[in-house]
Amino acid sequence: MSNKVRPRRSVLYMPGANTRALEKARTLPADALIFDLEDAVAPEAKEAARTNVVLAAESKAYGKREIVIRCNGLTTPWGPADIEAIAGSGADAVLVPKVESAAEVTHVVSLLDTAGAPTTMQVWAMMETPKGILRAEEIAGAHPRLAVFVMGTNDLVKDMRARHTPMRLPMVTALGIAMLSARAHGLTILDGVYNDIQDADGFRAVCEQGLEMGFDGKTLIHPSQVEPCNQAFAPSDKELEMAGRIVAAFRQAQAEGKGVVTVDGRMIENLHVEQAERALALATAIKELQAAA
Repeated sequence: MSNKVRPRRSVLYMPGANTRALEKARTLPADALIFDLEDAVAPEAKEAARTNVVLAAESKAYGKREIVIRCNGLTTPWGPADIEAIAGSGADAVLVPKVESAAEVTHVVSLLDTAGAPTTMQVWAMMETPKGILRAEEIAGAHPRLAVFVMGTNDLVKDMRARHTPMRLPMVTALGIAMLSARAHGLTILDGVYNDIQDADGFRAVCEQGLEMGFDGKTLIHPSQVEPCNQAFAPSDKELEMAGRIVAAFRQAQAEGKGVVTVDGRMIENLHVEQAERALALATAIKELQAAA
């Protein structure tokens, strides 16, 4: 699967100090897993958690799911050692918390290189502070290894002194800036977590909102959120049927030398064809991921 169409509908945080949770994650249908060394781990458990997640990543027991390890901040006592351990773990990416500048991204890349990380190891950036949002475009273009923005909406709401609301109106500006910056530089962008695991209706609504805003998927805090998230961010059967017709009509028009393509009386532009091709490629990639689970 190419990075461009890699499924990242559901990206589930797993606490690095909980070995049972790391083992259970092998059976969960999440597209990607984030083994967390930061918020989910108490200070006294940081080093043991680092060992746990490295062993889990090295096991290659998670099929084709992306394995991402969230390190502690580089100014903490554990951050640099986290990066060094992650570099040789076989994980697909390191997720860096509270990124606020392009220099931080290039510093992480330098640390990975020094530690001998493969060139395929990506950097993911948490966008979760006002300063980070205001510098989002700079950060997004910092280095080719940077592949994903992850919205850290809990910390962002706290720093903004805002409130969590059903429509997330206090967050719209920050989400939009991060979205525009990610798209300007070809990055994937993931929506933040939903805190109330008992509120299934609210969760579905915020998934739909995230899809409408353009997010590629959502970060999750509980396994019960995986399936509804997968459904929300996957192309529907109706969308795939239309996508197939659009691509077929476009190719036929090309073969016939026609400059105008119509489907059901609607003129189809290159933008529609690109969207249709991506939907079909994503559906194929999802099937590949499920088959390897």
